[in-house]
Amino acid sequence: MTDVLVVGGGPAGLSAALFTAKNGLDTVVYDTDETWMHKAHLFNYLGIDSKDGSAFQEDAREQVAGFGADIRDGEVESVEETDDGFAATVGDETVEATYLVLATGADRSLAESLGCAFDGDLVDVDVSMATSVEGAYATGAMVRDQEWQAIISAGDGGAAALDILSKEEGEHFHDFDVPEDAE
Repeated sequence: MTDVLVVGGGPAGLSAALFTAKNGLDTVVYDTDETWMHKAHLFNYLGIDSKDGSAFQEDAREQVAGFGADIRDGEVESVEETDDGFAATVGDETVEATYLVLATGADRSLAESLGCAFDGDLVDVDVSMATSVEGAYATGAMVRDQEWQAIISAGDGGAAALDILSKEEGEHFHDFDVPEDAE
């Protein structure tokens, strides 16, 4: 059983996986690599002057994997609650996790099948991206009507991850590095 299962490998999913893997949680990401980022070019992402979306994705995946996340190719077909968290079906495989982060763009079908509450067409979440299903988070376009910017989605993933890390630590968790950490 893994700690965190992330479904989707765009900016939201990879951001969540970066934070959780970097801070010691066993993290698995399932992704089909069909994110909208492959059609994007970044001029409005803080810290990036100009970058092709596919190049951004390649760099982000490499960074997240470098911190220990297991990035797997595949489409999660279904998710359900279990006594210990969640079970996801990918082909013939079932992956179990304590926490679930949905980062599937505007595709809300997994959130709907899981029984997450909706506000109109959007998955209803709190400020930490937590859904009405304990331990499940929804991020990015599935929770926003029009604010589908990569940097906003990455923030959503970070918020979900920090909430997961806070639950694991039993207190507010802050992922704040200092220059000595990079040495």
